Formats: sequence, C-alpha cells, structure tokens
Amino acid sequence: MHFQFSDKAQELQRRVQDFMDTHIVPRNGEWLHYAENGHFPPPFMEDLKALAKEEGLWNLFLPALRDDEPGTRLTNLEYAPLAEIMGRLYWASEVFNCNAPDTGNMELLHMFATPEQYDQWLKPLLNGDIRSCFAMTEPDVASSDPTNLQTRIRRDGDEYVITGRKWFTTNAADPRCKVCILMGITDPDGEPHARHSMILIPMDAPGVDVVRNVPIMHHMAPEGHCEVVFRDVRVPASNLLGNEGEGFKLAQARLGPGRIHHCMRSLGQCELALEMMCERALERKTFGKTLSEQGTIQEWIALARCDIEQARLLVLKAAWMIDQHGTKAARNEVAMIKVIVPRLQTTILERAIQTFGAAGLTPDTPLSFLWTWGRALRIVDGPDEVHLRTIARREIKNAKEHMGRTIPYLTPPDVLKPDAAR
Repeated sequence: MHFQFSDKAQELQRRVQDFMDTHIVPRNGEWLHYAENGHFPPPFMEDLKALAKEEGLWNLFLPALRDDEPGTRLTNLEYAPLAEIMGRLYWASEVFNCNAPDTGNMELLHMFATPEQYDQWLKPLLNGDIRSCFAMTEPDVASSDPTNLQTRIRRDGDEYVITGRKWFTTNAADPRCKVCILMGITDPDGEPHARHSMILIPMDAPGVDVVRNVPIMHHMAPEGHCEVVFRDVRVPASNLLGNEGEGFKLAQARLGPGRIHHCMRSLGQCELALEMMCERALERKTFGKTLSEQGTIQEWIALARCDIEQARLLVLKAAWMIDQHGTKAARNEVAMIKVIVPRLQTTILERAIQTFGAAGLTPDTPLSFLWTWGRALRIVDGPDEVHLRTIARREIKNAKEHMGRTIPYLTPPDVLKPDAAR
C-alpha cells in the first residue's frame, strides 16, 4: 500500500486549503447568521461555488468522472485529505460540490442512470444547479435491518405509485432539492434481499409532503434531516433506478463511498478540535499553571494525536482498497472506520469541551455541535452494532476456515510435568 500523494494531489491539497482560508472560513459567521435567521441557502453560496468551479476545485470525489463532465477526477485515496480539509467546517464541502448526500446520489446515478435520467437529474447535480435527497430510513421500523422497510413502490400501468413514510432524509428542507432517490418494496413476496428497488421522485410531485425538519439533539440543520410522507405519489415507470429487486445492490454501491467520506470529514473535525484544545490550553491558567502544563490536559492532547493518526491510516487503507479492489473488498475496513472514527470524534470533542469549560457548551465555539455530529455518525449510515456485526462475522468465518491453526501455540499438559528422570 502506497500512501504517498502525487505532486498533483499535494498541489490540490494546498489549493483547497488556501481556498478554505481565503474564501470560506472568513464567511462562517455570515453563514451562521443567515442560517440562524432562516435564510437558507445564504446569498453568497452560489458565488463561492462558481469561484470554486472556476478554479478547478469541483466534483473532486468521483473516481469515475468522465472527461466531458465538470470536475477533477481523483481516486478515493487522493480525495481523502481534501475531504478532511473541507470537513473542518460543516458547510464547506457544498462549495466544492462534494457534499452529502449529493455525492452518494451522484455516484449512484453515475453507475445506474438511464440516458434520460442522466440528462434530467445527474447533469444538473454535477453542475451544482440542484440538490437531492436520499430516502431510506423509516420511523416505524428498525431500519438498521433494511429488510424491515415498509414503503411500497407499486406498479400501475406505465407508472409506479409510492406510499410510505421516511425520515432523516437529509437535504429535503433545502429549496434547491429537486429530486429524491427512494428505496422501497416492489415485490413483497420476493426473497428478502430482492424485494426492494430504488426510484427517482421529483420533490414537487403531488403527494410528497415534507412534514418536519427533525432536529438532531436539539440542533436544527437548515438543509434538513426531514420526515417525509409519500401519499400515493405517481411517477413514470422510467423513473425506476436500475431494475426491480436491485435495491440492496444499489444501496451497497452507494453506502460504501458515502461512509468513507463521512469518516474523512470527521477526521478534519477532530483535527480542528485538537488545535482548539491546544490553543485554549496555552492561554488559560488554573492553580498557577497554564492548562498546557497540567498532566491531564497533556495526556488528552497526546492521546488525541495518537488516535487521529491511527484512524487516518485506517481510512487511507480503506480508500486504497476501494480504489484497487472495489467497495466489496473494502467492506470490513469501511465497517471498522465507521465504528472507530465517530467514537474518536466524540472522545476528542468531549475533552476539548472540558478544556474550554463553560464556553465549550455554547455556540461561541463549534465544539458542542461537532460533538453532536460525531454522536449522530454512530447511527447515520448504519449504527455501530451493525458494523461490529459485519466485522465479527468476517473474523468468525476466517476462524472456521482455519480451525486448528492455533493448536501449535498450545502447551500440552504432559510437557509441564516434572521429569522423574531428572
């Protein structure tokens, strides 16, 4: 595994960092002001996106990007440090058209869209003209097991009729969100993993009702993590994505890269928290010493650095494996980082908040929000328990296949008996 970045990749890292420092971070206060006052998206967002596109910092996440499509084609490994830089600020990735869930939806459409679907939905998404949402999770069932999903996609002549309730549908509150990719049941009597399909639903279709924007631990995201009801929504049969019964196949194709992107951005948030903790520790005094001289704080800082470096290496390994062997081959590594990185984020953020004291609980710093998002990531795109189950199953399968391999490492009892002849 070679994690050395090419000159091209290192230059992009420098340019993305410079763009962040020059154009995005200085606007954060303004973005928060607009968002807090219900003005979303902020009026300057399209200007920033146009500037990023003009500078060639656009659609950096899509390894299969074609020469005739807008953006810069990078591998997952090359994209990882760029996502980390963007991740330091919650809203920054949209400026580069690298924001979830649009990235996952664009990858899905890139792989499975018909020419008609490509022109209608993928082109404007690649250009950043519209946004999209992905409706999978349902409030009435344990959606960590997708075979539980109940939303119905029923064929009726030349149309499909969609009925069901979804929630945590990110982006659905954004006025620029024009299309929803929904996963539901097309064959209730089929095999458990062949019952579901995905379908494209215009957000202005009759029967689509964005009921509410669900707060996450009392934080209200302006783009929305919405509860959406679909009441007999009719769309043309040509809106089916892929074939009937391929919902699980499409979901796996989408979720792998989506999960690793979350972890890449999360590492950037961990780095920001560590930097803030160090600066706070240098400027605050307790009991005659700066916090940076206190043993407990030094231990927190040292452990944060150790943990970030370990987690980053595993994220890079997962990215490298996807590039070399595909998402399926990296399934175990993606599951591991999806467990490790959000737990790391909540640990580092908790210690950073403690270092800041009361100020860490307020919106004066981003720390409390970043802790909240780290905690949410332990459920988003599959809870920890699902990923741990995947990892454990792989280990147990390997043990069964190599049963007895550890026997030579055991010590037979008779070897330890005293030798009477001696």
